[in-house]
Amino acid sequence: MTDTVVAPHAITHWRVLKIAFPIVLSNVTIPILGAVDTAVVGQMGDAAPIGAVGIGAIILSAIYWLFGFLRMGTTGLAAQALGQGNRAEVAAILTRVLMIGLAGGAAIILLQLPIFWASFRIAPASDEVESLARGYMQIRIWSAPAAIAVFGITGWLIAQERTRAVLVLQFWMNGVNVVLSMLFVLSFGWGVNGVAFATFLAEWSGLAMGLYLCRAAFRVPDWRNWARVFDRVKLVRMAQVNSDILIRSLLLQAIFLSFMFIGADFGDVTLAANQVLLQFLHITAYALDGFAFSAEALVGQAVGARAVATLRRASVVASLWGLAASVLLALAFWGFGAQIVDLMAKNAEVQQAARAYLPWMAAAPVLALASFMFDGIFIGATRTADMRNMMLVSALIYAGAALMLVPSFGNHGLWAALLISFVARGVTLAARYPALERSVAD
Repeated sequence: MTDTVVAPHAITHWRVLKIAFPIVLSNVTIPILGAVDTAVVGQMGDAAPIGAVGIGAIILSAIYWLFGFLRMGTTGLAAQALGQGNRAEVAAILTRVLMIGLAGGAAIILLQLPIFWASFRIAPASDEVESLARGYMQIRIWSAPAAIAVFGITGWLIAQERTRAVLVLQFWMNGVNVVLSMLFVLSFGWGVNGVAFATFLAEWSGLAMGLYLCRAAFRVPDWRNWARVFDRVKLVRMAQVNSDILIRSLLLQAIFLSFMFIGADFGDVTLAANQVLLQFLHITAYALDGFAFSAEALVGQAVGARAVATLRRASVVASLWGLAASVLLALAFWGFGAQIVDLMAKNAEVQQAARAYLPWMAAAPVLALASFMFDGIFIGATRTADMRNMMLVSALIYAGAALMLVPSFGNHGLWAALLISFVARGVTLAARYPALERSVAD
C-alpha cells in the first residue's frame, strides 16, 4: 500500500475527501463486528453467553481505550516530521509507538488479575455471566499488545494520508474476526471462548497486516537507529503529548459517564432511551472523524513545514466538508430519527421516550462540529496542552449547566448540558486558534 503524499502546499478539496472517505468507511465496520459477535453467540439459545461477550468486550475496550492517546499523538508527531521532510524521524516514530504498544499490552497481561477483579466489582454480573466473561477475557487479554500497537500504526498511517491502508487494516481485522467467530462457534461449538479466540487471532493478524502496510519504513535503516529512537528530547515530547491527550480523554469520558449516571435517576425507560439516542452521537462521530483526521494529517504537515497559510487552508477546507456532513446528518436525524429509534428499540415506552428528545439529536451534529474539527486541528499541531485545558474548562461548564438545568428540565436539561459541553469545547479551542497560528509563524 503506497499512497502518494501531495506536496504540503497543495491543499485541495479532493485531497481532504481522499483522506476522509476511507476513515468513514472504516468506521462503518465497527458496529457490524459487534452485531455479528452478538448474533453468533445468540445462536447458542441462552442469554448468558450474549451478556458475557458483551460485558467482556466492554471491559477490555475500556482498558484498551486508555491507550487511545497513541493513535492521536502519533498522527500529530509523524505528520509534523513529514512536513519537515524528516523521513528518518517518521521511521523512528513508528518504532517508538510499536515499542510503547507492545510494552503497554504486556503490562495489561501482567496486571490481568487485579484488572479483572476491579472490573467485576465496578460492573457486577451473575455468577454464570461473570464466569463466561472471565474465560472470554483470559483468552483475549493475550492479544492486548497487538491491539494497542495497532493504535500507533493507525495514527502513523493517517499522518501520511494513507487512510486507504487504514481501511484495508480495519477490513482485514474485522473480516478475520467475523469468519473465525462463525467457524469456532457455529461449526466447532466452542461457545464464548470461540468468539474470544477469533478476536485474539484477528488482533494479532491485524498487527501483522499493519506491519506489512508499513513495510517501506523497514527497508531503510532509520527505524532501527537506536540513538534516534531513544532520543531523550523526542521521548519527552512524545510523553508530554500523550499525557495531555490521556487527561483530555479521561475528562471527556467523565462527562459521558456522569451523563449516564444522572440519566439513570430518571428511571429505566429514560435510561434506555438515552442509550438509544447516544447511538446518534456515535454515528455523528463516525462521520465527522474522517474530516477531523484529514485536519490532523494536513495541519500536522503544515506545522512541520512552518507554513501558516497552508495550515489555515487545511483547517478551513476540512471544516467546510465537516460542516456539509454535519448538516446532512442533522437533516437525516430530523427526517428519519423516529424510524432509526424504532429499529434500535422495540419497547413502545422506550420508543416514545426517545422520540421526545430527538430534536437534541438533530441539533447535535451542527453543535458538535467545531469540537470535532478543532480537536483534529490541535492534534495535528500537537497543541495538546490547549486541548487538555479547554477540555477541563468544558467539563466545568458541563457540570455547571447540569446543576442548573437538570433540576428544572429533567432529561431535557441533561441533554442540553451535554451539547453545551460540545459547544464550550469548540468555542474555547477556537479562542486558542490564533495562538496556534502564531506559534507556527514564530
